[in-house]
Amino acid sequence: MMIKTGFPRCLVLVGAAAVLTACGSLGAATEPHTGSRHGAPMPPASLASRLDDPPSPSQPPSGREPERRPPASSGPGYEGYEGEARDGAFPDVPPRSGDASASAAPPAAGPSGTGSALPRSALVGASDAYRRWGLDRPLERPPAPPAVKPALGRSGPQAWGLPPIVRQVPTDQRVVFVTIDDGIEKDPRFVEQARELGLPFTAFLTDNVIGDHYDYFDQLRRLGNPMENHTLTHPSLAGMAYDDQVREICGQRDILWNRFGQQPRLFRPPFGEYDETTLRAAGFCGAQTVVLWRAEMETHGLAYRSGDHLLPGDIILAHFRGPEQLEGQSMTDMITGLVRAIQAQGFTIGRLEDYV
Repeated sequence: MMIKTGFPRCLVLVGAAAVLTACGSLGAATEPHTGSRHGAPMPPASLASRLDDPPSPSQPPSGREPERRPPASSGPGYEGYEGEARDGAFPDVPPRSGDASASAAPPAAGPSGTGSALPRSALVGASDAYRRWGLDRPLERPPAPPAVKPALGRSGPQAWGLPPIVRQVPTDQRVVFVTIDDGIEKDPRFVEQARELGLPFTAFLTDNVIGDHYDYFDQLRRLGNPMENHTLTHPSLAGMAYDDQVREICGQRDILWNRFGQQPRLFRPPFGEYDETTLRAAGFCGAQTVVLWRAEMETHGLAYRSGDHLLPGDIILAHFRGPEQLEGQSMTDMITGLVRAIQAQGFTIGRLEDYV
């Protein structure tokens, strides 16, 4: 009897174990463990997909909005761009040459004599507008700016903690930078020219020659061209007392802030003349870099501080001048001559603030 009674009881226990094992197999089959890329057990598929999802665009990993660069050029190719927005936000820009969406653009005629064809995405400015301004071809889009701005060295025995001085940006790209000073001439056709050519430049403004005409320079700023500091009255700063230099530099900083809602971060001393007191005053007034130049656009063409041609990263000086200062040439004539000279040497024009 003991044997007969124990045998069915044993069968019951074995049967129950089999049922439990089967139930466990069914439960595991809903989310199989396929193994981790790192050799550790993988979480269930539903959880793994959530772990691998990229973070939501509305919640960047750093807890702040991702940095967005301003466009490297201005003009009709950048429709909707109304200059630098405050707080570091910039509007979206069209794809650069080399992007997948840009590579689908139809080809355009290459530079005369080269036999090459440039995609339209490599050009800036309005279609065929370059002919109106006396150019052989449109401006090429500048290369993408570096992800990290190049380090700017100190000039001679310059003390640590003072703003660096730059005449030429450290780069091997075939790009140069146009800067335009003062603000004497206010030719409305230059606004058209800058817009239609997609011409990027940086202006260094002096208050006493602008007077009540900051609205003219605001039009240029809204095309994407920064307005930087060139003092109130354009004195030679070298040798002036510290307080007087601060008054000149900080005074123009405050005017630019009040007019445009932006604090300038670049400073150019008038005539390129400065001393260590100038650098201390510029730093006190918020200037991050002191910008000089290696080439200058004069009435009869480019003049160089050394050599006889442009080099990668050269900063070029021009001025807001008209027929009285340019021997009868207009501001737009001068700019056309400058662009032709840059193109003839195989360079395009970049946006200085993308590099310094």
